[in-house]
Amino acid sequence: MLFLISILNYSTKRRAPLTLLMVFVLTFVFSLSSSLGTDWPVRESEFSSKFGPLLTTACMDCHVGAEASGGLALDHFKTATSITKERGTFEKVLKRLEIGDMPPDDAEPLDPKDREALIAWMDSLLHDVDCGKEPNPGAVTIRRLTKYEYRNTLRDILGVDYAKAEEFPGDDVGYGFDNIGDVLNLPPLLMEKYINAAEEISSTAIKLPEPGPSISNNYPLERFKLERGGRVTATEILMYSNTSIEFEENAPWSGVFHLELVASGTKVRNIGPEIAVAVDDKVIARKIVNAPEGKDETFDIPLRMKAGKHTIKIGFVNDESSKDENGKGEDRNLNIFVIRLYGSKSQPPLDPTTVPESHRRIVIATPSAYVSNEEALQKVISPLIVYLYRRPVPAAETKRIIDLAAKAIDEGESYEGGIQLAIQAMLLSPNFLFKIEEPRRADANDFPFVNDFELATRISYFLWSSSPDKELFTLAWSKKLRDPQVLAQQIKRMLNDPRSATFIENFAGQWLTLRKLDNFEPNANLFPTWNSDVRELARQETLMFVSDVFRGNQSVLELLDADYTYLNDRLAKFYGVPGVRGNDFQKVSLASQPRRGILTHASILAVTSNPTRTSPVKRGRFVLDNILNQPPPPPPPGVPELEKAELTGSLRQQIEQHRANPACAGCHKLMDPLGLALENYDAVGLWRTKDRGEPIDATGVLPSGENVRHAGDLIKVLRTEHAEEFTRCLVEKLMIYSLGRGLEYYDKCAVDQIMAMAEKSDYRFYTLLYGIIQSDPFQRKGYRE
Repeated sequence: MLFLISILNYSTKRRAPLTLLMVFVLTFVFSLSSSLGTDWPVRESEFSSKFGPLLTTACMDCHVGAEASGGLALDHFKTATSITKERGTFEKVLKRLEIGDMPPDDAEPLDPKDREALIAWMDSLLHDVDCGKEPNPGAVTIRRLTKYEYRNTLRDILGVDYAKAEEFPGDDVGYGFDNIGDVLNLPPLLMEKYINAAEEISSTAIKLPEPGPSISNNYPLERFKLERGGRVTATEILMYSNTSIEFEENAPWSGVFHLELVASGTKVRNIGPEIAVAVDDKVIARKIVNAPEGKDETFDIPLRMKAGKHTIKIGFVNDESSKDENGKGEDRNLNIFVIRLYGSKSQPPLDPTTVPESHRRIVIATPSAYVSNEEALQKVISPLIVYLYRRPVPAAETKRIIDLAAKAIDEGESYEGGIQLAIQAMLLSPNFLFKIEEPRRADANDFPFVNDFELATRISYFLWSSSPDKELFTLAWSKKLRDPQVLAQQIKRMLNDPRSATFIENFAGQWLTLRKLDNFEPNANLFPTWNSDVRELARQETLMFVSDVFRGNQSVLELLDADYTYLNDRLAKFYGVPGVRGNDFQKVSLASQPRRGILTHASILAVTSNPTRTSPVKRGRFVLDNILNQPPPPPPPGVPELEKAELTGSLRQQIEQHRANPACAGCHKLMDPLGLALENYDAVGLWRTKDRGEPIDATGVLPSGENVRHAGDLIKVLRTEHAEEFTRCLVEKLMIYSLGRGLEYYDKCAVDQIMAMAEKSDYRFYTLLYGIIQSDPFQRKGYRE
């Protein structure tokens, strides 16, 4: 029965003739209805008797062996089971069959009844899941914080808005989003940024006591004596073998001092000389000198010393030389030009009225005659580490951070400096930088729930791009977060919180490709009214409109054809909408305007255009991919883009010439009518009736068979005839964003359940969101297939 429903849905979506549907049903109802679930003998029988031969007819003329067209060889698939083992490959095959460009026009045609039968059978084979059982909820890869999540988390926990996170290397994108675990790697450059950030953030969050007395000793070089292998002058110390110098220093107080060295050197095998610095025979730092002779570099090495005498030793430890057969060689030497020791004594206590809010938030205890350093640190670090690691932290794990800070304080660091060091250690921990979850046991026979803290983290980074707050943590501690009523209340609370603006910006900005606005630079002579101000206002219009639909719990179908938008006087003037005054955005009726919904927003029309003209192909592809979730395959190799092809005539005529190529026709017959329906909007989204003096022709026949005359018809068809496809597209995009992974065939059960709930509520946004968060893929641990 489920299979017949899927056939009916398939026919409805594609407007297949009812007679064709009945022929198919009458022909295959008995055999195919029995093939649901895991009835593989029936599947294999169908493959060998009917659908294997159909694939051979449709595909094997071109897709065989090493010379297969497009590099796609299909001749090694001999069974139905083998197809399911490479679902990704056959998802592409299915898509090409659905859009009708396989087999190509110049090949032997496939009987329409056979095509429909093959599509339906393959769709069922690839996507059929026994939803009566407990389907695999999938596995989420450990995800690194994106640069936006990193900044938001620090702001919400420490009270520090680290704007430099915007300068981190860009996060890679997968499935249209930048929070996908599989592509969020950790390159060395980013790790270096994290190290610098940890120091800057801790020093911003925590104020140190004002400095007290200081010392600065610049040592004359001729006072030093080498053990061996070198020479000492008034301007340099040259070390040409492994050797060292040492001196005694009487530290006037306990604290952190700094040894400054200015040095250069010569290299062997591109490795410079290594300096080792020891205090009282304990090596505390090693540095490689990369500056060549004639140049120099400065090293600032912190030394923690208690008050009293100490022996400081500076050594050259990696001497090496080499010669080739011609007598030419390399010799590694070290030159030191400056040796300086300096430091300041901290003067507690701090005046609490002079410290930043972040300091007061974090430093909730200080040592006293009755409270030891360790006890005060325990009160400060224990709650902080829970929020930074987003989970309960065992005492031993917390103790390691406390011991690190306490040791620094014992060696002369101030109490506040010890907390700074603890914060740095936590900010560089994988427990902070990654959203780590306990993995499902490999031998488990079920799909356990993620724990309550992991669930709180999934929800908060979904809706806030930030860490759980106190209320979410409290619910996690009490194990109440999964209660349906509590979960619904939290979704509403979190969407009404200002932090959800980040969700709107990150999700909608990527789903609707608004980030591409940053790189859109239209020709200024052709579009003089567009500028950087209009760009940002257009972006703001779309984000405010989406926010209104989402936060207002409206039907998501409003996104398609709402008769209002948000404008201020500057953007209204750009559009030519009268009666809007003031810099503040306000809700504006579009009753008298040729605009409805997001497809007529300047932001989206601009990012789907070229700098000098519109692009019906880009706009059509946008509708297929981002509105209907039916992205066409990439263009075949060797076929020039429309913009680069040698074509003549009007834009519509050029498109028709491009479509004359059989390799292009299949995809373009899907994209072009959708994009041409939007031709009355120019490259920056302004309404027009002519293009270069010629009347606009926006008519066409949509892939689903409807005739349209203009954008209004297209929007009406999308709202009335494709509401289910649009909503399913939005649900799947939201799930990808929330899970941080692409969807698999076994996610179909969850999507279908969410769609059933959404339809009953007229597709209201809260229902979609609640359905996703309470779904098994969001709440349970599975595995990768």
